[in-house]
Amino acid sequence: MSPKKNNIKAFFKALPKNVFSGFVVSLIALPLGLGLAMASDAPPIAGVIAAIVGGIVVSFLGGSHVTIAGPGNGLVGVLLIAISSLGLENAYIAIIFSGALLMVLGFLRMGTIADFFPSSAIQGMLAAIGLIILGKQFHIMLAHKIKREDTIDYLIEIPFTINDALHYGNKSLIYAAAAGIISLIIMLIYSKIRNKYLQLIPAPMWIVILSIGFSYYFEIGLHEPNPIAKEYMISGIPEIGDIIADLPIPNFSGIWSFSFWGSVLALTLISSIESLLSIKAVDKLDPEKRRSNVNRDLKALGVATMGSGLLGGLNVVTVIARSSVNVNNGASNRSSNFFHALFLVIFIVFFSTQLTRIPLPALMAILVYTGYKLASPKIITKIFSIGKEQLIIFFVTLIVTLQIGLISGILAGVLATLVIHIIINKSVGLFVRNVLKPNVLMFKETEQKDNFYVSVKHFCSFLNYFRLKQHLDAIPEDQDVIVDFSMCEFVDDTVMENISNYQELFAKRGGHFDVVGLDMHDTDSKHPFASRRLLPVPKIIKNSLTRRQTSMEVLAKDYQLHYSPKKQKDVSFLNNFSFFNTKHIDHIYNELSHEDSAIKLFDIGFSEGEFIAKEDIRSTMLYLQLKHNIPEFTLDREGFLERVSAFAGVKDIDIENHDDFSKRFHLVGDNKAGIAQLFNDEVTHFFESNPYYHVESSGDAILIFEKERLASIKEIKALFDFGKRLKLVIESQNESVRKFY
Repeated sequence: MSPKKNNIKAFFKALPKNVFSGFVVSLIALPLGLGLAMASDAPPIAGVIAAIVGGIVVSFLGGSHVTIAGPGNGLVGVLLIAISSLGLENAYIAIIFSGALLMVLGFLRMGTIADFFPSSAIQGMLAAIGLIILGKQFHIMLAHKIKREDTIDYLIEIPFTINDALHYGNKSLIYAAAAGIISLIIMLIYSKIRNKYLQLIPAPMWIVILSIGFSYYFEIGLHEPNPIAKEYMISGIPEIGDIIADLPIPNFSGIWSFSFWGSVLALTLISSIESLLSIKAVDKLDPEKRRSNVNRDLKALGVATMGSGLLGGLNVVTVIARSSVNVNNGASNRSSNFFHALFLVIFIVFFSTQLTRIPLPALMAILVYTGYKLASPKIITKIFSIGKEQLIIFFVTLIVTLQIGLISGILAGVLATLVIHIIINKSVGLFVRNVLKPNVLMFKETEQKDNFYVSVKHFCSFLNYFRLKQHLDAIPEDQDVIVDFSMCEFVDDTVMENISNYQELFAKRGGHFDVVGLDMHDTDSKHPFASRRLLPVPKIIKNSLTRRQTSMEVLAKDYQLHYSPKKQKDVSFLNNFSFFNTKHIDHIYNELSHEDSAIKLFDIGFSEGEFIAKEDIRSTMLYLQLKHNIPEFTLDREGFLERVSAFAGVKDIDIENHDDFSKRFHLVGDNKAGIAQLFNDEVTHFFESNPYYHVESSGDAILIFEKERLASIKEIKALFDFGKRLKLVIESQNESVRKFY
């Protein structure tokens, strides 16, 4: 009985954080739900209904831990076609049927379906979806409604719409277009402003708040009507009672048409792929590194989609952007998904009339930004860096999706990938002879405890990766694993990307994931995800040092340090710091270090979020290796957020007889007695008399940085000096602390 009690106690202890996280996510879900529904030609409330039903159902029935469910970006194009060809009522029936199929996929344990599609083909499909969203909504963002046949026409018309917007003579259209442009600017610059107070409110909710405030300014302040044209304002937001009274009546008369079942299959395919990719990405962000039960999640999403369709809502999928925000705000279990839905209900009950004050161009700006993120030029650059052949797969999928449809596009991408693999290997037989053979052998080596050996033969690509995945998923992440590709003639980029994900997961869980046998393979590029096969060794061009690197090289000589400008992927020494629990470290570079590596200063590249919610960040940090263990703690400057966090269960540790320190610094950690002993007069006075830094102990090491940006040479010198002196102070107190630790 005790484990159950502990689970309940842990649940209630984490409840404040999950409530807060659910609230923050709801601030994003409300405008996105309205915008996605309107972009799909559905009633605005349909997107909010999907978020509410998804949040409630998936929080109880789902198999993931920190994901958020609601309407998805990827379904906009399919829903547009379904609603325009079938009509709104029949489209709701298609949504219900797609939910039933999604549930069937869960019962058939088809949670691996996303692994059967090449990475570049999926990226091409998502980029096409981004262009579909951007192409249509860009014109509405500039208060210019047009009707065209396909996405290409909408994209071609963009320059003409911009020209028309610059010559508007109608004042109401000028205000409408200005609302869209300002909202787009907010979306573009918001993530670049690293201010924790400003980012308490997500960018989409800032747009909602400013839009409503603008409306009230004219109504109350100037006693004038809203200057934005009525046709560019949100309308048709019903109250809860009206939603229940106007439930769509199921009409199954059109279910025998080819277009109906085409829509059902497309909705099911995109829902499953978008959800499974999002679940996999969010699992990487989970601080506890838990694995989601994807088949259970598919069942829950299917039930939620059926319920949403019956209530007049859109498909329910797992969404990456809102899930990333959920994790970053401290969510630890599915209750945050439930609370996000609960807050949406509260918004609709009490503020539904206020939503009609939001300009349509402002909401469309949010979707234009989303579309751009899905089809960003950075994606093309990244794919090209993996391999030129991946760019062909990407564009084949993209073009076919835009010209024909999503299902045709993804199938064309799969076919293009297979053809390219055959051409690269100059062998059809390699795939034909071995595609049905079991290519993975795994056993536990008896001479070494907890050491798993996995041998991969013939070829390993998106066609048969699921076999390798089944074996790897069966191994606990805190064990040692060796994956041997020495008998494998070809390994594609999809497999290499997934192998990289496993290496990161095992490293964070305390295990070791080693890949061997690729020393006889080569690639067309130096990207770690590049396909592996026998090719001539590429030429290596040595890059000259940048201005910053030259300055750091000079600094290293002055301080008698070793300097290395090279990117280093081995960042395991940072895994135990809580700061990186929900972040992905890409690499460190520009490293300054002593010979014994006890002190290392480096630039670091890491990211928050995943997929379209991913934000890349660079910073400069200092790592101090200690001679003996000390208690784990995190020290920051006391601020408003730190004081508010006390309500979410994060308790600040006050140091006795040091009121000034306790007021100015936010100190947290589990071992309160050991921390209090460590922070004696000398240590406390040291922090009080020096500049503020983020200081974190992992037990055997300390991590220090000032801001989430690269430091100047002057700041590097100050940081290095601060770290050296702190190391001396901490280690001088170590003997008195060890008895507490």
